[in-house]
Amino acid sequence: MPHPRIPDGAALVLTHGQRTALEAFYGALGRRDVNMLDGATTPDWEDIPLAPGQGPGPEGAKPVFRMLLTAFPDLVVEIVDVLAERDRAAVRARVSATHADPLFGVPASDRRVAFVLHEFHDFEGDRLRRTWHLEDLFGLFSQAGAFPALPGRQG
Repeated sequence: MPHPRIPDGAALVLTHGQRTALEAFYGALGRRDVNMLDGATTPDWEDIPLAPGQGPGPEGAKPVFRMLLTAFPDLVVEIVDVLAERDRAAVRARVSATHADPLFGVPASDRRVAFVLHEFHDFEGDRLRRTWHLEDLFGLFSQAGAFPALPGRQG
């Protein structure tokens, strides 16, 4: 299980603790240890936008991370780039995996998929306080060969 690392020479303005928090945040998926979120985020961490049914804080994100790890048991996260200024960081990451279990109602396709994440983090001290994220879900579900059903819409 590779531990996602910030590329050499990137985000040098961040403190050692902030760099560690970012790597732990992505490591929660990459190392398959959702409890790493506890050390990476503040207890009142905001995840924007929340996934369907997601609760607040790191405890609310853990079921979403577990769902991803179940759907993609061989998931690999690579931190491609980090742009930073004091107490803020923008991360571009790449995820690759095999779609081996249902995800948001889409049956397992057993296809290899790769998609990107673009996330913006605010720090409080050396921990993440707020994260805005955008995943390429269109690309992900296109590769899987199906899309989640829209609520209230019938086939």
